[in-house]
Amino acid sequence: METEEFRYYVGIDWATEEHQVCLIDPRRNVLEERKVKHSGTAITELADILAKLGDPASTAVSIETPRGAVVEMLMERGFAVFHINPKQLDRFRDRHTIAGAKDDRRDAFVLADSLRTDTHLFRRVRADEHDIVVLRELVRADDDLAKEHNGLTNRLREQLLRFFPQVMEVCPSVDEPWVWELLTLVPTPAAAAKVTSKRIAAVLTAHRIRRVDATTLLTVLRQPPLLVTEGATRAAVAHIELLLPRLRLVATQRKGVERSVKALLAALAEKEPPAGQESEHRDVTVLLSLPGVGWKVAATMLVEASQALVTRDYPALRSLTGVAPVNKQTGKNKRGRAEMRRAANNRLRNAVYHWSRVASQTDEGTRAQYRALRAKGHSHGRALRSVGDRNLRLLVAMLRTGSLYDPNRPRKAGHDAAAA
Repeated sequence: METEEFRYYVGIDWATEEHQVCLIDPRRNVLEERKVKHSGTAITELADILAKLGDPASTAVSIETPRGAVVEMLMERGFAVFHINPKQLDRFRDRHTIAGAKDDRRDAFVLADSLRTDTHLFRRVRADEHDIVVLRELVRADDDLAKEHNGLTNRLREQLLRFFPQVMEVCPSVDEPWVWELLTLVPTPAAAAKVTSKRIAAVLTAHRIRRVDATTLLTVLRQPPLLVTEGATRAAVAHIELLLPRLRLVATQRKGVERSVKALLAALAEKEPPAGQESEHRDVTVLLSLPGVGWKVAATMLVEASQALVTRDYPALRSLTGVAPVNKQTGKNKRGRAEMRRAANNRLRNAVYHWSRVASQTDEGTRAQYRALRAKGHSHGRALRSVGDRNLRLLVAMLRTGSLYDPNRPRKAGHDAAAA
């Protein structure tokens, strides 16, 4: 919890083109208000003005985003920068007006004044390593590419349903490169009637597809086609011809991102620990030793929960990933009830979900915990959240000791039961 007192408090209502800035003192007096353009010159000028107030470390700045040019410039100059969730800012605004009024000047003042009175509710922004910054961008780029890939494959399925649904019998999701090459070779049911088994086999061999042979595939493709007009078929084929190059490009880019992320993870694992750090292994090495953790989960944890991992903050990790339940208690229900936490980092939530899902399939101890929870009547999602909670607690313990995962190491009695 932050207990440090500051001489000045600055609120910045962040925007894309122009930022509203409000400067106040500990007595709540507004010393200056101004708009700052989103340019190098204007942001540098703002930092210079704030620096004239005295030691930059005595000036606290609150903003709604934890990264970006404004945040990085101020941190580079030595100012204490704090980040707050926009939803919290909305609640703080209600303290100043109950009429629902909202404007940039008011928000900048609310940010500064709330930081003055409730510093402990803001999160101090810390500078990440350069490799972590690059890794974060790559992981988020992969998420964007995955969404684009899903959108394109959905459009491809939609076109195939119009005239050539037989293709989806061998690959329902039509998201594999060999299917795209097959559609280039056999774009219509009429083409399927003419293509030879040898050419089909060449496609399967090139992509190492063994779950279906050329004869079976031809039999499926040559099933009686849907009766559609020639115009409808030509239109669908024309649309598919536009989709296939984009699908290939996105698939190639995703493979490139995967190679880059794995290379960065390897580089992080090989780095020497910082001076004074007792841990024998880097965080990435510890993460990757856990069952269910692959390159995507490890990278997401490192970039989205970097500060919580550095400080070994288990409660923060529980909240960020959404595995910590929210207790709802009323006058009639004294005991309260636990509900799923909705306010969480969705990238971390998905990462821990897949981590828990894979671990419950591949690790005997995790599988036993999952089955015990399901036997108690827990839903699949709730059981996986409990598994994820246990995994996070185990991760923090391993990070603190610098040890790698050992499936044969005995656990304390009741350790797994506590996670339920």
